[in-house]
Amino acid sequence: MVEMVLARWTRRSPWADVAAPGRIGPGGAPGVTIEALQGLGLAMLIVAGEGRPALAGAIAGRLGIALPETPLIRRAGSFAAAWAGPDRWMLVADDRDALRSACADLEELAAVSEQSDGWAALRLSGPAVRRALAKGFIIDLHPAAFGDGAVALTAVAHMNVAIWREGETFTILVPRSMAGSFWSWLSASAAEFGCDVRG
Repeated sequence: MVEMVLARWTRRSPWADVAAPGRIGPGGAPGVTIEALQGLGLAMLIVAGEGRPALAGAIAGRLGIALPETPLIRRAGSFAAAWAGPDRWMLVADDRDALRSACADLEELAAVSEQSDGWAALRLSGPAVRRALAKGFIIDLHPAAFGDGAVALTAVAHMNVAIWREGETFTILVPRSMAGSFWSWLSASAAEFGCDVRG
């Protein structure tokens, strides 16, 4: 007789066993603070040019966000829309269930691809954060070049990433399969400044 074994999937952070909370580098006030973001909801919205007004109206009505037409992120409460290329946006929510609710029926207006499990997200801040990131990012993160609300799809240490700035905080999305490699680069780059890691 063959017995059926039912597996139960357990959600696991992409940073588990990779980015342990604690201190990296010297003591004192941290130059860089890294927070591993958990439970973030992410969905890619792609629309044909003629469908843009309808999608923009739906997002504005549901979330109070005007979809950016240039490399920017716009936020309203726990939701944000980040430009991801012509006629495409990454919809970001602090909660996955809220994201699913916000995306309900949007497939009539755009191609909607839920991507929450495909990305690993970090939030970085601190007085030395730009110097740490400059060791690998190929874009200029100086405030004059990468202002508040700026978004970039770029590369760091041979990995494709998305980065945006809100105030003095940077959020980075890394493909989940590259989380370990990205962490190796980031932790080495931030260590000299004293880095606090929060889970």
